Amino acid sequence: MTETVQNFFALASVVVAAGVLVLVVAGIVELAGGRALSTIAGHLAGRELGLGFVIAAAATAGSLYFSEVADYVPCPLCWYQRIAMYPLVVVLGLAALRRDRRAALYGLVLSLSGAVIAIYHYQLEWFPNQAALCKQDALCEVIWFKVWGFVTIPYLSLIAFLGIAALCAVAMLNNRHGTVDD
Repeated sequence: MTETVQNFFALASVVVAAGVLVLVVAGIVELAGGRALSTIAGHLAGRELGLGFVIAAAATAGSLYFSEVADYVPCPLCWYQRIAMYPLVVVLGLAALRRDRRAALYGLVLSLSGAVIAIYHYQLEWFPNQAALCKQDALCEVIWFKVWGFVTIPYLSLIAFLGIAALCAVAMLNNRHGTVDD
């Protein structure tokens, strides 16, 4: 069962990463004078924070599954990432229900904070022989699983945070341009 859950989240992370990449490329095209990001943002209008909520809820469920069912012991960096992710479920869920795009700023700040921690944690897995912020024997460099040679728990966290950040940025863009929800 645990391997199936790992593969599910690995596949979901690839989908979210592809979406983030599309938004980044669209932003670059927009800077060059195109309208790609505005077009995509218009299609997402009213759904941005709901999609962010889905990502946050899935990430929260995944982290709880891995620690409580699969018995993967969370390290201090995992806990810091959880501290950034878990409130996103509530913030984005309420914002989506109320259609309050102003809450996207809070989601952006929390998700970027979590992404910074996830980046550090992910690189620590690849380069464990460095001075780490974790105490000795704190499990920060332990790789509980690796799917396709690169998908680990910190990677999943990073992609979730980046996906949420991208959706919050689109919500803020739509709010600034006064895009009407569908």
